[in-house]
Amino acid sequence: MKDFFYGIQDLFVNHLFAPFDYLRKLQLDTWFGANTISWIFLAIFAVLFAYWMKQLSLFDPEH
Repeated sequence: MKDFFYGIQDLFVNHLFAPFDYLRKLQLDTWFGANTISWIFLAIFAVLFAYWMKQLSLFDPEH
């Protein structure tokens, strides 16, 4: 059973969190560098939210 939990630990630490380790290694010291990543994620969210609202409007009974 111990190997099962070590397997879960290996999956998360070495594989699923690898992109976060990469971002941490960039060592973004400037305000613009650090917030560029946030703005990219915000733009992706805005596009997905707009798409979601468009799809919801297709099923609106009053539409």
